[in-house]
Amino acid sequence: MLAELGARLAPVPAGALARPEVTTALLLALVLGVVVVAVDPVWRVARLGVTLVHELGHAGVGLLCGRRFTGFVLRGDMSGEAVTRGPARGAGRVLTTAAGYPAPAVVALVLVAAAARGWAAAVLGAVVAALVVALVRVRSALTLAVVLAVLAGAASLWWWRDDVRQAQVLTGLGLVLLVGAWRHLAAVRPRATPSLRRRERGDRGSDPAVLAELTHVPAPVWWAVLVLVTAGCTLGVLVTLRPLVTSSP
Repeated sequence: MLAELGARLAPVPAGALARPEVTTALLLALVLGVVVVAVDPVWRVARLGVTLVHELGHAGVGLLCGRRFTGFVLRGDMSGEAVTRGPARGAGRVLTTAAGYPAPAVVALVLVAAAARGWAAAVLGAVVAALVVALVRVRSALTLAVVLAVLAGAASLWWWRDDVRQAQVLTGLGLVLLVGAWRHLAAVRPRATPSLRRRERGDRGSDPAVLAELTHVPAPVWWAVLVLVTAGCTLGVLVTLRPLVTSSP
């Protein structure tokens, strides 16, 4: 059993994915990723996955900062909330709050880099483990359905290992998460005079606004910091994918 698990976690030997047919498959993944974010009905479903990564980003950084992760929910309007317990102020609270919006971009970079370097299987194993742990913190039926769906997909892709398919799926998911990170950031961009509708939707409680209350640094500055982190991850993804595109047949 341990040997089987080890075989499903082992990285792909160097050069094993450097074939023309593999490059074509990964380019197809990029095209499908663009379709997911461009077709509105498909994007509405995919957004739940981006929100899931956002909330687990809060939770993961909160745990690293010594906070206690007590639960999270995803809502039908594609918003979500992760609850961590700990000091109401301080560096841990600030880092936990700041982690949400960049999380999809960071995960996107990890997925694309893992696919390009032959570590897709190991990363998928880590994703499966993280989702199993997250299951005990689910606090709504919709959240449970989303987590189980993602867990089933990730576990199937990992267990019935196909190196090319794993790299293809991780590349496509990485693109979806990256574009999703930018779309989520655009939704909370600072405005000089927020409309009544935006205030009613809870913009005063957006992460940049909460960070401004915690640190007395203006929300637009925090939004710019989140943009810079996301831009850095975007550059990393582009650099990783460049050899793939330039070597395409």
